[in-house]
Amino acid sequence: MALQRRLVVGLVVVGCLLCVYMLCMNLESPLSWSMVPIKHLHGFIQETSESSSLDYEEPPDRETSRDQSTRPPPTSTVKTRTSTAAQHKPAENNNAPEVSKSSSRSDDADGTRTKGPPILQLVQADGPKDPPFIGDTYMSEDIPPLTECPDDIRSRVTKTAFGERFLEHIPVLQWAEDVTPEQHQRLIQYPGAHGWGGLDYNTLVETLSVLNSSSSWRLLDDWKDRSNQSECIRCAAVGNGGILKDSKKGKEIDGHHYVFRTNGAIIKGFEQDVGSRTTHYTFSTNTMMNSMRSYAGAGYRGPPQSKETRYVFLPDHDRDYLLMKAAATHRLVERGRDRARDPSRYFGEDVSVEKLKMYHPDFIRYLRNRFLRSSALKTKYKNIYRPSTGAVMLLAALHTCDQVSAYGFMTPDYRNYSDHYYDRSYHRVGFFINHDLRMEMSLWQQLHQAGLIRLYMHR
Repeated sequence: MALQRRLVVGLVVVGCLLCVYMLCMNLESPLSWSMVPIKHLHGFIQETSESSSLDYEEPPDRETSRDQSTRPPPTSTVKTRTSTAAQHKPAENNNAPEVSKSSSRSDDADGTRTKGPPILQLVQADGPKDPPFIGDTYMSEDIPPLTECPDDIRSRVTKTAFGERFLEHIPVLQWAEDVTPEQHQRLIQYPGAHGWGGLDYNTLVETLSVLNSSSSWRLLDDWKDRSNQSECIRCAAVGNGGILKDSKKGKEIDGHHYVFRTNGAIIKGFEQDVGSRTTHYTFSTNTMMNSMRSYAGAGYRGPPQSKETRYVFLPDHDRDYLLMKAAATHRLVERGRDRARDPSRYFGEDVSVEKLKMYHPDFIRYLRNRFLRSSALKTKYKNIYRPSTGAVMLLAALHTCDQVSAYGFMTPDYRNYSDHYYDRSYHRVGFFINHDLRMEMSLWQQLHQAGLIRLYMHR
């Protein structure tokens, strides 16, 4: 009996030692979120500690991410060659190699798109092979610049540390001609905003087929009408951060050719600080709906509506494709979570297909891989991590405008300001695991110091 007791005690001791060892190993593993108390909020997980700004009406459904410095991706080599395109039909092989086929895009005299030979572009990282979900392979397109600005971002970026990351021919938007069996086979490997994973092929064809005009693939589609013979395109990207409160920057913001806004952008009553114009409104259906619920009390009723406003979908789920199709065809949403909703409620009765655009998943994945490559990609949250909606908006402006000014974005003194410029009292904002907001803050500082953007900061 005594021997049996000794054996039992020994087994208990060994088990305890193994548990302690495993706990120590886990604590030594790098984590991408802060080890702080968390709380449940409306079914989502949010950090209880301090927060930051921009568009954190984003779905607050992730844990917080730890401070990260922005670092460049591995040096890459690019190979191109021509190939031919196939007719529309569902892809049959989900294990496609990382190969991309696309048509080059150029303007005829009447502004229509000329289809050139498809381009095959391979971008392969040197050194250790990236895991497959990274997908550092993208479509390439050739869109002639709208201006001959002598001091545009594309000419300056090559002289900075961002030169190796920046792909001049990355497609910013997707449209009808992007849906091919080859592209479907390639992009279904990537979930969420980074690809077409989980999307039915017929839904893609039906949705993107309505984006079939020259305005569908140009973000700044009306430049010829508004240029006033200016040699440079000046854009203002306006976040919703509290730093804009009492800034008196409204007139300066409205003085740009284009004004980009995102999510819960409340304008009425705040024109003196944030301006009154909106030429491009970036959102996902999820972030827009969340904004309408969360900021109704502050006066947010939905996206800005004006003759010059374009609506740029960030497709995070199939609901974005379905809402976009319904808006373009002036019908109710036909199925899914938003079934029977009327898109005119959000975009106005006179919304036309020319005012609707959708970011290309290659562009979102490219931003994640080369500008905001967070350590969250090494965790179980890798499939939900993406750049915030405001970050996509600002970086889209960086890739399409000649000069970019950024307002209302997170700066190192963010604790001094409330979550949003329209908050009636001070609110700390949340850090969520689906974004790396401190990494974004660091990126804005680096882009500002490199002279690629002009970032508004309190002095």
